[in-house]
Amino acid sequence: MNEENIDGTNGCSKVRTGTQNEAALLALMEKTGYNMVQENGQRKFGGPPPGWEGPPPPRGCEVFVGKIPRDMYEDELVPVFERAGKIYEFRLMMEFSGENRGYAFVMYTTKEEAQLAIRILNNYEIRPGKFIGVCVSLDNCRLFIGAIPKEKKKEEILDEMKKVTEGVVDVIVYPSATDKTKNRGFAFVEYESHRAAAMARRKLIPGTFQLWGHTIQVDWADPEKEVDEETMQRVKVLYVRNLMISTTEETIKAEFNKFKPGAVERVKKLRDYAFVHFFNREDAVAAMSVMNGKCIDGASIEVTLAKPVNKENTWRQHLNGQISPNSENLIVFANKEESHPKTLGKLPTLPARLNGQHSPSPPEVERCTYPFYPGTKLTPISMYSLKSNHFNSAVMHLDYYCNKNNWAPPEYYLYSTTSQDGKVLLVYKIVIPAIANGSQSYFMPDKLCTTLEDAKELAAQFTLLHLGPF
Repeated sequence: MNEENIDGTNGCSKVRTGTQNEAALLALMEKTGYNMVQENGQRKFGGPPPGWEGPPPPRGCEVFVGKIPRDMYEDELVPVFERAGKIYEFRLMMEFSGENRGYAFVMYTTKEEAQLAIRILNNYEIRPGKFIGVCVSLDNCRLFIGAIPKEKKKEEILDEMKKVTEGVVDVIVYPSATDKTKNRGFAFVEYESHRAAAMARRKLIPGTFQLWGHTIQVDWADPEKEVDEETMQRVKVLYVRNLMISTTEETIKAEFNKFKPGAVERVKKLRDYAFVHFFNREDAVAAMSVMNGKCIDGASIEVTLAKPVNKENTWRQHLNGQISPNSENLIVFANKEESHPKTLGKLPTLPARLNGQHSPSPPEVERCTYPFYPGTKLTPISMYSLKSNHFNSAVMHLDYYCNKNNWAPPEYYLYSTTSQDGKVLLVYKIVIPAIANGSQSYFMPDKLCTTLEDAKELAAQFTLLHLGPF
C-alpha cells in the first residue's frame, strides 16, 4: 500500500471505533490484493482489481447501494457484495469526519453479477434492523437541452452542439405532436462518456449560454431504463411513438393487425404515443420489425418493445448525474390488469359527461357518519391500502391511480383568464411525469371554472377519462 493510501486510511482511523479501523482495512487489502485510494470525497477499492487486463466493464455492471450504516466500512461491506460475483471497483462515499455518507457504488465485472447483486442483496439485513437498498446505477451520458427554436432540424442542432461542446455522439429530437415539421423545443444530447456530459453541463449550465440567440435550459436527462434480458424476453407490448394526435386507437389496432389479423389484444393511446398489447410475444416482435418506420395518418412512427416497471426498485438516487433507472420520466406499462383501478367514481358537483364520454362508477360506498366512542381502537393505515371505491374525489382517484402504477404523483399547474363580464376563470393543466416521456404531454379540460376546487376536480376527472384502465 503506497503512502497516499496509508494517509487515506489513517485519516479515517482517528475517528473510527469498534471493528472499523485501519488494521481491518489493511487486512482486507492484504487478503484481496486490491488497492485502496481516497480522493474527492470517496474511497475507491479496486478499479481495476489485481491482474485485470482490458477496458473497464460496460454500462449496466454497476449497482447503487443505499441506506448503509454510517459506521460500516469496506471490511464488512466487500465480503457481502462479493457473494454476487467479482468486484471490479467498490466506491464508498465519505464524509470529512471519517464516517461514510450512507451510500456506495459497486461495479462488477459482468451485468449478470450486477443483476444477481440486486436480486439477493436489495433489502438485505446488513445489521440487525438495518436493511440496505440495491439497484442498478447508470453513468448518465445524456443532457436535456430546452428552449431550442422549434424550426431547427436534428442536423442543425447536432452541428451546433458539436461546436460548443466536446464528445457529442448523437442528438435525439422529437417532432411536435401538432406539427411534424417542427421539433418540440427541446433535444437530448448524447455524449461519449459521463465525464464529457458533465463537462458540457458545467459549461452550459450557468443559464447565460445561447444557441441561435436563445438562452437554453440545460440539465441531466433521465436515462433510459435498463431492464434485464430475462424480463424483456417476456414482453409482448409495443411502445409506438410519433403518432398524430388525431389518430385513433381503432386505426392503430387495424394497422398493426394487417400483418396478422387478430394478433392485437388491445391498444391504449395517450396523446401522440400508444401501447399496443399482443396476445403472443412472437407476434409483437414480428410487428415491431414490420411496423417500425411505417406511416400512419401521414406520420412516420417509431416502434420498440415497451419496458416494464420493476416494482422492486421503486426508489431512486441522484448524485452528479449518477441516476438509478427508476426515473419517473420512463416509458412504463403494467402487465397485470389489477394494478389499475377498473372504474372511476362520480364527481358530485361536476357534470358526469365530458367530451362525449361517461365516467363509469363503481358500487358506491355508503356515505354517512358514525359516532366515535371514547376508547375505540384505531389502526393507522395508508390511503393506498383502500379500494378505489372509497374515494369520491377525482383528485384522490388520480393520486391513487398513479400510486398503484408506481408513478410519481400528478403535477397540477394553474392558469386563469377573465370572462367578458369580468369573472376570473380557472383551469388546471395536469402532467403525469411517468407517461410524459419527455414529450411535455399534458391533460387540460376544455372548460373553465369559477372556483379553484372545481377547476382541480374537473382537470383530474378529464385526466382519468383519458387515461382509463389499461
